[in-house]
Order: sequence, then structure tokens, then C-alpha cells
Amino acid sequence: MKAAGEAGGSSTLRILVATDCHLGYLEKDELRRSDSFDTFEEIFSLAEKHNVDFLLLGGNLFHENKPSRSTLVKTIEILRRRCLHDRPVQFQVVSDHAASLQNLFGRPNFEDQNINVGLPVFTIHGDHDDPTGVDNMSAIDVLAATGLVNYFGKMDLGGSGVGHMSIHPILIKKGATSVALYGLGNVRDARLSRMFQTPGAIGWMKHESTEDISLSDWFNILVLHQNRINGSPDNGINERLLPNFLDLVIWGHEHECLVDPKEVPGMGFHITQPGSSIATSMTSAEAKQKHVLLLEINGMKYRPTNIPLKTVRPFEYAEVVLEDQADIDANDEASVDAHLDKVVANLIEKNDTTAGSGSEPKLPLVRIKVDYTGFLTIHPQRFGQKYVGKVANPQDIIVFSRSAKRRQNTQDTAGGSRELYPNELNQHTVEALVAEINLVLRLDDLDTALHVFVNKDDNMAFHSCLQKNTEEAINMLTASKVDTDIEDGDAMVVHDLDQFMQAREKGRTQTATGAQSLPTSTALSAFEELKCSPDPDQDIRDDSDELIETSDGECHHEKMARPGKRPAPFPATAGGSASSPSSSARGRKTDLASFRAPAVKEELDDRGTKKGRPSPHVAGRYGAVRRNR
Repeated sequence: MKAAGEAGGSSTLRILVATDCHLGYLEKDELRRSDSFDTFEEIFSLAEKHNVDFLLLGGNLFHENKPSRSTLVKTIEILRRRCLHDRPVQFQVVSDHAASLQNLFGRPNFEDQNINVGLPVFTIHGDHDDPTGVDNMSAIDVLAATGLVNYFGKMDLGGSGVGHMSIHPILIKKGATSVALYGLGNVRDARLSRMFQTPGAIGWMKHESTEDISLSDWFNILVLHQNRINGSPDNGINERLLPNFLDLVIWGHEHECLVDPKEVPGMGFHITQPGSSIATSMTSAEAKQKHVLLLEINGMKYRPTNIPLKTVRPFEYAEVVLEDQADIDANDEASVDAHLDKVVANLIEKNDTTAGSGSEPKLPLVRIKVDYTGFLTIHPQRFGQKYVGKVANPQDIIVFSRSAKRRQNTQDTAGGSRELYPNELNQHTVEALVAEINLVLRLDDLDTALHVFVNKDDNMAFHSCLQKNTEEAINMLTASKVDTDIEDGDAMVVHDLDQFMQAREKGRTQTATGAQSLPTSTALSAFEELKCSPDPDQDIRDDSDELIETSDGECHHEKMARPGKRPAPFPATAGGSASSPSSSARGRKTDLASFRAPAVKEELDDRGTKKGRPSPHVAGRYGAVRRNR
């Protein structure tokens, strides 16, 4: 697999590749709200200029999981204006559309006779715009339903645990060139890494050999959106886990522009990382020039061309170590401020000299990472006020940090060995524990629901988790035929669930029995005993606080709390008034274990005999209630 020579005419497939467009980023910032859309427009302009066959996006088209209506409208307007025209499409899709494309129409949008698509767009989802909710939908599904994009790489992992998925390629033919385009939208790194290492968890559906083309004549491309690191498998995907039948891997999610394809030693395929088209994190990796990639594929050869993006807002980055500067006094904030002023001025001047001949110059982004070890710091926002109108981010020009060497010395002087710090949680051990105690709601699903609820602002995350696990439990229980005479289907399910709950209770150890939840029948009976209900036969008055015990053990709340007043807690004194100085107690005490019945004082009448009136405070089985006289 080498770079192609001269373009081979009608058999050369031209693809423009871009990743991480993050449409809608900082849409509430008046200065930077249009940056992502300006670059998105430029990407389509480059596609038209280079006469590409289609545009390939590598995930994170949107910055938010639920983009605003303004962002959706702008995106749809750009896609309609740039993609819908009479230019003929020069390639064809020969694969099973239903297996590889996520839409209800069963075909690519350019094969729909009701839509004139001149520039097809193929996209996967990323970690920002991934599908969520009960119906597993994303904002990209909205674009696919309108016929503006072709959405692929959306996987159903098949339940809990490791799961299983089948990746079907989109088979594209143009003349003598055959391309198999595999897509894999974002999956949590820890789970996907386990799936790669589990035999049979991922099925790569390969194309079949025909008389016209053999299996080895297909150029195989994989587009994925994951963290790419060589560290812990829970934080990224090792590139060596990918199958070696691939020819080219397009890696999304990583914003650093490493667009030149690099061969992975011993694997036989190349990896290209185009990076993001907009800077969303102020790091040194984002300060590099942004590019898109033009791929020209002819047969089994390809030629990559890096195309710089000119509408990206300039970004200047620098790192300053204060202790290395001779003109700074460690105890003088003014000297620190003056030195950083010089650094910012130099970065602004550098941007002015290197700015291209764009249609409209943009204020640059400036970030200075300052190592302040041993020095006084200054107020970053106050410092940035001097550069309003000169830079695009005056509020966060400076970020302070301490040197890693000093942090290491602090840990060493703390006296310890690295073994004092706990190792990372072993997910396999957690899964074994969950399987042992046989939870209905699995830990991985709850963890995913929490992640989606917090980071994706999906209020239906836990509902979806509960519904999914409930359906799995019902399917598992109904699959095993129970020897019973129950004919009603709903009653059968209830019976099976009750049997399941009882079996789970019996399987638990005796030491943990008291700490675990009660079986269904026991919990319901306890609830009936603990519940409070009003007694209509009692006279409701406000001048008495007497407590009585009902004969059946249930407690009746007979004195309604006055509107606007909060019931005070028990116990009360023998005189009938509550011990709290605020107000009288008007409810049953809820802390049953700590309830103590007050001492009953015997009262004698004039003849020396006990009075017939009972004590105003009598403890019940689960507490006491108040009787009004």
C-alpha cells in the first residue's frame, strides 16, 4: 500500500476528510460564536474546489449532545446550500444499505429520487453528539432523517457486560476502485478495549469475493472516534488492537493535527489523525496549524494531500517558567505582571506578522502557561482586562501551574512509598462482584446512566437504564418455563419475578441478610404496618396532645398540622406538651429505634385510688399517635 502516482481518471475516488468540527462551540460568546460555522463553510468550499466525490466526517460534528435550535438551523442551512444541487455523483454503493446505514429509508441520500444530492456527506458520531435516551437517538439522526447526511457507525452493543457488535462496511465502487468503508462511532474506551480483547465480541463483516473483484482488491478504511494513547486501556484504545486487514485508519477525537499518515510497525496499516477544525482546549497541541485531508484512492494505492484551513481563529501558545527569568523578583507582583505583558505583546506581534491574507482578520487566542513555583501570582482576570479588543480571550490568557518536579518532591517528603496510593479499580473484579450478588441493575449500566445524566444533560438516562434492565430481566425470566397453572400472561410475569426475588434472597449470605433489602412480600407487609392513615371517627381539635395506641397496631395521625406550621419531633413531657420549644408535635416519630416511652406518673384521686384516665403518652408498636380532645 503506497501513495498513488498520477490520478487515474474516472477510477480515482476523491474523499475530503475532516474531524471534530464542534458546531455550536461557544455559541453564547458574541465574538467567537461563529468560528465553528466559518470553518465548516470553508471545508465545503474546499470540497467543491477539489471536486471530491464525498465528504467524510470523523465524529463530533456538534459540540453539545443536544445542540440549540440556532445551531441546528445553521447546520441544516449550510448542508442544504452546499450538498443539494444537480452535480452528478460519480460512485455507487453496492453493499446492503440497511446493515451499514442508520436511516429508515434503506438507501444513501443521493439514491433518493426525491432529493438532488450533489455532494454526499458520510459521518459517524463522537463522544459529544453520541446517541442517548430510550430511543438511542442523537442530533445526527435528525440530519439523517432530513436526508442531508449519511449516518453510519452507530452500534447496538447488545445488552450489559462486554456486549457484542457487528461492523458492516459501506462498499463503494468507482470504476476499477473498490473501497470498504468501516465506521465505529464513539464507545466508552474501557468497554471498547475489553471488547477488542474478548474473542468474538466484535464481528468485522467482510465483503465477499466475486468474479469481478477478489477479497484482496478492496481498499479497507476504518473511521473511529476514540482516545488514542498508549497508557491504561481504560483511558484510550491501543492502535495494535485493530485488525490487520485494514489499509488506512482515520482517527477522530484527538484534536492535535497529525494528518500525515504513519505506518504502525508490524500491523500493515497507516493511521492519519486530521485533528479538530476548531480549537476547543487551550493546549500546545491545539496551537498547531489546522488541516483537512484530501484522499485520492486508485485501486490499492492512495495519495494524501494536506490542506490548511485559513478561517480558523489564530492561536498563540507559550510557556513561561518564572524562576528562569532574571528580571523578575519573587516577592514583587509588579515585576511578574511586567514580564508577562512583554510575553503577550510578543505573541500578538507574532500573530500580526504570520497572519494570512484571509477575507477578514480575527483577533487571536493567546494562552500563557506560567510555572509560578516560588513566586507570587497575579489576578488573571485583572491582567486580561488590558487586552480587551486585542485578543479573543482576555478573561483566560494566563493559567498558573506548579512544576511537576516540585510536586514529586512533595510526595517524596510525605514519607511514603508509591504503594500507599491505591491502584486503579479493577473493573473485572467489580463485574465479578456484581454477578455474584446478582443485581438486577448492573453496575456498568448505572455508571453509564450517571455519565450520560451529568455530561449529556439527559433527564431520561436513568429511566432508560431501568427500562433496559427491566426488559432484560423479564426476557430472562419468561424464557424459562415455570411449572404453574397460571394462565394469565401478566400474572405469569409477576409470579416469575417473585420467584426470582426469592431465589436472590436465599442466595445471599446470612451475615449480609440484615443489610440487604427485604423480599417483595415482606417489604409490602412492613409497609402496610408502618403506613399512617387518618381516622375519620376521631374528633379533631387543637387543644389536646394526648397519645393513644390503636388496637390493631396501626398508627393513626388524628391531628392535622396547621397550615404554615411544621410538625415538631417527639418525645413530649408527661404534661401533654411537646419538649421542643418551637411548637407541639403533630406526627408519628419516624426514628423507631431511638424512640423511648416517657415515664408514666401515677395520679391519685381524693380517696387514694388511681385515676381511670390513661396516661397521655402511651408508646405504640412503631411509635405513638396524638389524640385530640
